[in-house]
Amino acid sequence: MSTTMTIRLEPELKQRLDQLAEATHRSKSFLATEALRDFIELNEWQIQEIKEAFKEADNGEFASDQDVKRTFAKWDVNAG
Repeated sequence: MSTTMTIRLEPELKQRLDQLAEATHRSKSFLATEALRDFIELNEWQIQEIKEAFKEADNGEFASDQDVKRTFAKWDVNAG
């Protein structure tokens, strides 16, 4: 089941969507839905990771100075 939603697009973005729909033989609705789904999933994941990081911080679960230095050394970065 789906529902209808109206959005406003800048003319240049609408033109790009039109061109992509034509090139991929997909509807503009399909492409917009896929883009929104990807955007929402990415942001939901990011928010969840931030919430989990706050919980870890509240529990005092931090990397030690030595852990940080080892990680930076691995990537050849000056950890200070």
